Amino acid sequence: MQTEVFPIPSIYLHLAAVMDYMSLKQPEKAQTHLMAAWELARPDDLIEGFGEHHGLLGGMLEAVLKKDYPEDFKRIIAITYRFSAGWRRVHNPVTGHDVADNLTTTEFATAMLAARGWTNQEIADHMGISPNTVKQYISTTLQKLNIRQRKDLKKYMLL
Repeated sequence: MQTEVFPIPSIYLHLAAVMDYMSLKQPEKAQTHLMAAWELARPDDLIEGFGEHHGLLGGMLEAVLKKDYPEDFKRIIAITYRFSAGWRRVHNPVTGHDVADNLTTTEFATAMLAARGWTNQEIADHMGISPNTVKQYISTTLQKLNIRQRKDLKKYMLL
């Protein structure tokens, strides 16, 4: 449909594909799209979309960029915090509950995956951390949200 690649819309389309594949529990395909977006974004430092969509990318930034691009990852997380300062206080349109606004970005990403039905082992494998670390993130998240059961995460996450 187009004769040239326009980086900004292409980046966002790849990021949307990452979100879709993560919802389908297909992290390998999600990673392919994340890296395609990254290769388009990096030359011109067009990283804002990565920060804006951090939570919806299902831990892909932690799993892929954190290790190989640690300085860029830190900048993306700074964008995430600036972008989400007011955003996460919005209500979940499905349940009416406040979206979690007091979680770290890693807690939020882990909780998003857990709310989508991923097991601790699946999350650990995806994010390159131990299942015990995942368990700790989930426990801390449940405490911060003042809920007792993992299934209640859906009320606080944007799925």
